[in-house]
Amino acid sequence: MIDLSHLRGDFPLLEREINGYPLTYLDSASTTQKPVQVIDAVDTYYRTINANVHRGAYTLAAEATDAYESSRAKVADFIGASHANEVVFTRGTTTAINFIAYGWGLNNLGEGDKVLLTVMEHHANVVPWQIISRYTGCSLEYLSIDDGFEVDLTTLDDILDERVKVIAVSGMSNVTGALGPVTALVEAAKAVGAIVVVDAAQLVPHVPTDVSQLGADFVAFSAHKMLGPTGIGALWGKPDLLERMEPTEGGGEMISDVQLYESRWAPVPHKFEAGTPPIAQAVGFGAAVDYLSKVGMADVRDHEQAITRYALDRLADIPDLTVYGPPDVERRGGAVSFQLADIHAHDIATILDQYGIAVRAGHHCAKPLMRHLDVPATARASFYVYNTTEDVDTLYDGLIEARTVFGLT
Repeated sequence: MIDLSHLRGDFPLLEREINGYPLTYLDSASTTQKPVQVIDAVDTYYRTINANVHRGAYTLAAEATDAYESSRAKVADFIGASHANEVVFTRGTTTAINFIAYGWGLNNLGEGDKVLLTVMEHHANVVPWQIISRYTGCSLEYLSIDDGFEVDLTTLDDILDERVKVIAVSGMSNVTGALGPVTALVEAAKAVGAIVVVDAAQLVPHVPTDVSQLGADFVAFSAHKMLGPTGIGALWGKPDLLERMEPTEGGGEMISDVQLYESRWAPVPHKFEAGTPPIAQAVGFGAAVDYLSKVGMADVRDHEQAITRYALDRLADIPDLTVYGPPDVERRGGAVSFQLADIHAHDIATILDQYGIAVRAGHHCAKPLMRHLDVPATARASFYVYNTTEDVDTLYDGLIEARTVFGLT
C-alpha cells in the first residue's frame, strides 16, 4: 500500500475532536477536506490581490487575471486537455451538466430523439435531461445495473439506434463506487453519432483522467471533491462542440459586443462565464490541482484501492451488514455504501457520530438507484488521500457498537 499518512498533517480540520473523540472523516465523496496549501492560496489572494478579472488596466486587475487564467491552465493540464480554453469554469458539476443540457440539448434535441442514461446516475445527471425532455419532446432511456452493481450493457443493443443523441453516464458512482463503462459507451455513441457526457465528479478526483484518451465529448467535475473550494468546478468540452453550444447565462463578461437588440458572444470559454467569476475559488482550485499533482494521481488511486480493499474485508466480518458495490477494487472507487440489518441509515450515522465518525446517510442524490436496490437509504463511508487503515478500524469498532445499541448482539 502506498503510504500517504504523512499528508494528514496538511489538513487542519482533521485535528478536531467530535464528542470527545478524534475526528474520523469518512465523507469525502460528499466533500473533501482542504489542505493548508489550498487555504493559504485563497487567503493570499484576498490579502494581496483581490481585484476583478479581465476588466482593469491596473496592476491588481492584471495579477488577478493572471491568477485566474493560470488556474484554468492547471486544471486543463491536470485532465490532459489540449488547450486551457477547453475548460470552462462553472459553479460545479451540476451547473456544468445543466450548461450542456440547456446549451446543447435545447438546440439539438427534438421529438423522437433519445437520451440514454443509467439508473446509477446522480440527480445532477438526470433532472436536467428530464427538464430538457419536456422542452424538446425527446425521451429518456435507462441502462440498469447487474448483480455486481455495475452498469448492465446487455440491453444496449436493443436501445441503441440513430435516435440516441446523448449518452450521459457517471464515471464513478457516488453510492456504490462502481466505475462507469465510459469506454464501451463512447464506442456505442460513435456508431450512431451521439455525444457522450461524463459526470466525472467522483472520477477525476480519484482516478488518473486524460480527456484526450477518454473519448467523451463533455466531462464535468467539481473542485470541492478534490481538495479545492466549494462553489467552483469545470466543464471540459471538445472545442467544436463548445463553439457551437449556446451560453445559458447572459450578462457581462461573456460578450464581445452588445447592441440594443442583439449581442455577440465572447470567445470560448468566456462566453460561458457570465458575470464576476469565483476568482478566489479558482485560485484555490489551482492550488488543489498542484497538491494532487505533487502527490501523483497514480499514487492517489493506489492508496484508495488499498484502503477500500481493507475496508471491504473488515466490513465483511460484521454480522447483519450488507455492502452495496463491486467487490473488486479494480472496478470501483472508495465510496462504500452499507446497510446494517433493518436499522435506518440516519440512525447508524447518528451512533457513529457519537464516536467522532463522520459518514453520509441518505439517498445520496440517487433515488432511482435506491429504488433499484430496494432500500430507502444507505450509510456511506468514502475515502481519500488523508484516510488510513486506522480510520477503517475505527469505523469497524463504531459499527460493532451500533449493533450493541440496537440489540443485534
